Amino acid sequence: MNRKKDKAFESPRPFKLTHQVVCINNINFQRKSVIGFVELTIFPTVVNLNRIKLNSKQCRIYRVRVNELEAPFIYNDPTLEVCHHESKQRNLNYFSSAYTAAVSAVDPDAGHGELVIKVPSELWKQDDLKVLKVYIEFSLDQPKGGLHFVVPDVEGSMAERGAHVFSFGYQNSTRFWFPCVDSYSELCTWKLEFTVDASMVAVSCGDLVETIYTPDMRKKTFHYVLPIPTAAPNISLSVGPFEILVDPYMHEVTHFCLPQLLPLLKHSMSYLHEIFEFYEEILTCRYPYACFKTVFVDEAYVQVSSYASMSIFSTNLLHSAMIIDQTPLTRRCLAQALAQQFFGCFISRMSWADEWVLKGISGYIYGLYLKKTFGVNEYRHWIKEELDKIVEYELKMGGVLLHPTFSGVKEKDNPTPHLHFSIKHPHTLSWEYYKMFQCKAHLVMRLIENRISMEFMLQVFNKLLSLASTASSQKYQSHMWSQMLLSTHAFLKSISNVSGKDIGPLIKQWVDQSAVVKFFGSFAFNRKRNVLELEIRQDYTSSGTQKYVGPIKVTVQELDGSFNHTLQIEENSLKHDIPCHSKSRRNKKKKIPLMNGEEVDMDLSAMDADSPLLWIRIDPDMSILRKVEFEQADFMWQYQLRYERDVVAQEESISALEKFPTPASRLALTDILEQEQCFYKVRMQACFCLAKIANAMVSTWQGPPAMKSLFTRMFCCKSCPNIVKTNNFLSFQSYFLQKTMPVAMALLRDVQNLCPKDVLNFILDLIKYNDNRKNKFSDNFYRAELIEALTNSLTPAISINNEVRTVDNLNADVRLILEEITRFLNMEKLLPSFRNTITVSCLSAIRQLQKNGHIPSDASLFKSYAEYGHFVDVRVAALEALVDYTRVERSSADLQWLLNMVQNDPAHYVRHKILGMLCKNPPFNKATDSALCNEALVDQLWKLMNSGTSHDWRLRCDAVNLYYTLFGLTRPSCLPLPELGLVLNLKEKKAVLNPTIKPELGVSSVMDTPASIGIHGVGMSYSSVSGVPSMGLKRKAETPLGSPPEPGQVLQQQEEDARGGRYKIRFNTMEDEDIDMETVHDSQAFIHHHLNLLERPSTPGKEPPSVEQSMLSMPATPVPSFPKETTSSSSKHGHKKKKKKHKHKHKHKHKHESKEKDRERDNSHAYSNSPASGRSLRSPSLSD
Repeated sequence: MNRKKDKAFESPRPFKLTHQVVCINNINFQRKSVIGFVELTIFPTVVNLNRIKLNSKQCRIYRVRVNELEAPFIYNDPTLEVCHHESKQRNLNYFSSAYTAAVSAVDPDAGHGELVIKVPSELWKQDDLKVLKVYIEFSLDQPKGGLHFVVPDVEGSMAERGAHVFSFGYQNSTRFWFPCVDSYSELCTWKLEFTVDASMVAVSCGDLVETIYTPDMRKKTFHYVLPIPTAAPNISLSVGPFEILVDPYMHEVTHFCLPQLLPLLKHSMSYLHEIFEFYEEILTCRYPYACFKTVFVDEAYVQVSSYASMSIFSTNLLHSAMIIDQTPLTRRCLAQALAQQFFGCFISRMSWADEWVLKGISGYIYGLYLKKTFGVNEYRHWIKEELDKIVEYELKMGGVLLHPTFSGVKEKDNPTPHLHFSIKHPHTLSWEYYKMFQCKAHLVMRLIENRISMEFMLQVFNKLLSLASTASSQKYQSHMWSQMLLSTHAFLKSISNVSGKDIGPLIKQWVDQSAVVKFFGSFAFNRKRNVLELEIRQDYTSSGTQKYVGPIKVTVQELDGSFNHTLQIEENSLKHDIPCHSKSRRNKKKKIPLMNGEEVDMDLSAMDADSPLLWIRIDPDMSILRKVEFEQADFMWQYQLRYERDVVAQEESISALEKFPTPASRLALTDILEQEQCFYKVRMQACFCLAKIANAMVSTWQGPPAMKSLFTRMFCCKSCPNIVKTNNFLSFQSYFLQKTMPVAMALLRDVQNLCPKDVLNFILDLIKYNDNRKNKFSDNFYRAELIEALTNSLTPAISINNEVRTVDNLNADVRLILEEITRFLNMEKLLPSFRNTITVSCLSAIRQLQKNGHIPSDASLFKSYAEYGHFVDVRVAALEALVDYTRVERSSADLQWLLNMVQNDPAHYVRHKILGMLCKNPPFNKATDSALCNEALVDQLWKLMNSGTSHDWRLRCDAVNLYYTLFGLTRPSCLPLPELGLVLNLKEKKAVLNPTIKPELGVSSVMDTPASIGIHGVGMSYSSVSGVPSMGLKRKAETPLGSPPEPGQVLQQQEEDARGGRYKIRFNTMEDEDIDMETVHDSQAFIHHHLNLLERPSTPGKEPPSVEQSMLSMPATPVPSFPKETTSSSSKHGHKKKKKKHKHKHKHKHKHESKEKDRERDNSHAYSNSPASGRSLRSPSLSD
């Protein structure tokens, strides 16, 4: 394991940040702009600190002062445009390595940043390490990320319109709204000041010290102080005309919501104090901050975002006491947010490789809250759900690695070669991968708990919180703050100290390597020896699987009781003999003891006369991250379903019974539906299984349609069975079953594969006689499910002679369905339901009518519902229908419409959802030929991920996913082949097929090392140019591969075949280069352009033509660091060299073309002074 020994945290920066002031003195909702300044108190850790690197994206920097002296600075953001737009590259391998390089170039965890400030020389002559105060004035104009303005387009003042703004972002994104050190490991204390209109409220981290009005009473300033050392990514802001509620149970907790929503807020937050009490009790530690604030905003980026002492939630989580379905979801969100206050905000991570520990612990204690509040059944169901999700994802995508270690060795540099993105940085990760990462992290915490016990686990958490709490109250000088950072090593050491147990093998298996385990089990009973012969095989060769060696628990239910056996898995295919405790004695009437100590009577007539075995379970406690496929007889699954009391066992048996459509299976499922003691989610799953079994038995099915008589008995009037009782949802279990049964019944099919007539009439009657007048709960989710039932009853239309579908020639049943849907949609406009659930179901139903050929396919209705202004759930439902329409109809115009929405829609969540839906249901994929796949689409998507999504990490990764889904890793097949299909690698003296055309193993690793870059696309027919120099970087022996070169380092030609001459080109202005050229003319132009650049002197106070602008296809890297004083002699030496090499002229028949290209390039790069549009910005005083 590549883990550092436990020593104090070593900062990658030559300074320590101790305090930061953020002052925003103007927020303009009309212009969507912000003006303010920051002041960072910096403690140098080296003598002669001459430059300070900070993070800042899209902020316009006006001036920088260090200790009251003006300081020159460079602003360069290489992630704005990852590959230069003139690059002809279109393969994802190339983009991924370029994007990783760009993110690394400004990574605060490596001590880098977009903003480089030169400390005035007067300040670094002193030998004593004096504190520096860095003052930066900045503004934001219409920010595309970091801060989101919601300004409803209605009449009235901003407060009356409910205009508000809040900070958001994926991982460390605070740099988007103020300059800072945007790292989770750089802690400092904070003073936050926000001046807003008198009608607005500013909510931020820490304690509100005072609110001061301006003399004219038109504005007020909120002063917050956060005395607990906190990382910049955990700082947030929310400003709006919020209504304020002080929690009646805990006065240090305050809730904020938008106007008119206070009644909903009161109800939704009424149980928050219980969550506080639970966490404080299990952690035996008080909540770490002096206060807690919850803010509910519209158009939230995610449902829950946690920051130091406050959380920002989506306003859609608020609900009234009448709503059943939303209640558990909102409680879960609050519990998640609070768990992250302890682990994530108060205790921060040391590096990205330690993220799994914090996500794991917060997810684990959230699970304990679920278990206490919703019960053991709900908890075990959740664990099974999470385990199934991670197993499915890893088997599909390859592994999820929790603790990526990058040793710098070439092979290990990419520990996940199966992925199309890098996992070195959170900002290069796919959102889906990150969700699975969090899911796996808390499951691994549960495995650790199984190993060391819950008692020790909670002691470890308490110890970590106690250490952090002590450290947080110390002054910076005590160097104790690193105790508030958690690393994998510190966590494991703490476990070892508290429990005395070695969990090394467990960590090695599940944390240091990716993948899950796949078991296949079968058995035979040996009557002579009274032994169960169990065979457990493993598949560890397919993608996302690993070999498991270790203990596994097997539970065998026999006639005499339930027995646990621990087997040792050693080889691939393994037979185990398990002695049975019972003899076969079915004739003796005796109650059978179950696992939980209960004794039950069973009808044993179905079982094998010679065997005492009732059922067998492999790994019942889910103590391995695994998938189990176990073969046992149908009667065993039926016994397991009826009599095993564990919900996981019941759900497994329901899934297995789908393969056994027999009257006995039907009976077992019906029994479960009738059993009120059974967990409601198991009964819901049984409904769908029963429908599948009924369809498989359609020719032999006796009696009324499945579930109809049961539903009638449970929910209809005794005197008139086709009329449903007035709604009474007091029993939530019955309510969920009443919602689910019609949806499952609608999936029934007769011999002609149509929905039975009486089932459809039954559902229409349920809608017709639905009466909610005496019910204290809303029935909108129930009505939405009835519409879904109508949708499920639809089957493809039978068309005669390709007749055109009109309303007049509609099938009578379909006409009834269409009329109901239309009525529901119209009613919804008059009386909208909670979260518009009815509209959502109706849109899905209309799309199904179109797909089944009952009504003409048309996208216009969905487009109108997808427009900005509708409720977000409605928009997402309409967009889902549009994505499906685009795929089925292969509609280029609609795909274009969706992509335009991705580029321009104001709601970040909707943009994210569109790309996610296009990935799940793509219009075409890399394995198919489609008319939609064309050069324009490739260019549009390339531009989207290259520069169009630079202000939203999540959206950029979504765009990368879509590109991968449609085109794969290599050059898209619809592009014309580049005229030159060979790569000449002069270092290795060989030519190979261009990897952008032919996928080669290890392409991505070649990209990573600057030393291995050849000239791409050198044509063998151009004999006169065979000796164009290859650009490679000479690396010092002690520097690791892939590290950026130092200022003044030499770019040197490796070898020259034809001429034998050597050139050395010195660039003092570039730190890292990666050059990929499509044609020789371009490489010639590249060199000429550089020579011209170096001849031109830069004018003081003006921007020299940006060197990056001349690059053809270079991954973005940081601009020019200032040449250090120590390298001045080498830079003089460089000038002499430059003069020499200008004498050499390249003679080439295409020289004229390259000059013209140069001229075009120079014209196209009009320099813009905005950091959002330009790639680098220098302050006027830099020429000093």
